[in-house]
Amino acid sequence: MLRHVTAGVDGSVESRATAHWAAREALRRGVGLRLVHAWKWHPRPPASVPADSSEREWAEQTLNTVADDVRTAHPGLHVDARLVPDSAVTALLATADGSEVLVLGSRGLGGLTGFVLGSVSQRVVARSVRPVVLVRPGGAATDEYPTVPDDGSPAEGTGTPYREVVLGLDTRRPCDELIQFAFEAARRQGSALHVIHAFGVPSGDAGEPHRAAGAGPEVLAVHERAVVAAVRPWCEKYPGTAVTETVSEGRPAPALVRASSGASLVVVGRRIRESHLGTHIGPVTHAVLHHVHCPVAVVPHA
Repeated sequence: MLRHVTAGVDGSVESRATAHWAAREALRRGVGLRLVHAWKWHPRPPASVPADSSEREWAEQTLNTVADDVRTAHPGLHVDARLVPDSAVTALLATADGSEVLVLGSRGLGGLTGFVLGSVSQRVVARSVRPVVLVRPGGAATDEYPTVPDDGSPAEGTGTPYREVVLGLDTRRPCDELIQFAFEAARRQGSALHVIHAFGVPSGDAGEPHRAAGAGPEVLAVHERAVVAAVRPWCEKYPGTAVTETVSEGRPAPALVRASSGASLVVVGRRIRESHLGTHIGPVTHAVLHHVHCPVAVVPHA
């Protein structure tokens, strides 16, 4: 079976940007691209469907328009366009299983504004067994680079370095899948990897309502050593990737948001677990997806 990246599209401007990001990712990986558009028959078609067209015809036209646009922009890329007669969440989860990565728009398919509870994107991220990348509206190839050629054309393939990849690392559960995904992304782009670890300092007395005044140098050194120990084997495996570590006291999400301002990609994890309240993506990942403006990769792990 042909290896591929999958992108969910719905014909919106946001999903077209998603499709083009997925196309660039497929080229970086040396694999094909699969575009998926899910649709279900409704007794009363949405207002977006022209009166002289059936829902299926309009869905096919929507998918083919995006596919043709991607093929024109990336003529050397194998593009497979698939129309799936099912709900968006079910269709995307099924196609994600056979993909290297699934790419979605962060606004959520179906026109939902923002990364809101119940959106297609959030439900797919929470349940996918494969990495999912969320792409913000308005993203362009030039956003992945700190500088572009004088003519303003995309810098891909010109030798211009990518912006760095940012990895959010929890040293209590350093996950191989998460760390490898970040190193591989940096390797493919030829960019640096910036590892972010933020930690909280609990109060020393259970009866004391206030937090400790701050982490001393000994506590900071313990966390720094834990980060170095977690990434050292990967630095040896990827000797060509420049790695920096930032360790600080505080909440992880704000630290990742700050670091993302100069990043091409932020990589965070999602523990695969079910609770009596359903499947969750975790508070740090949830906050990052709300506030980071570059693409965010969510990597599921045990």
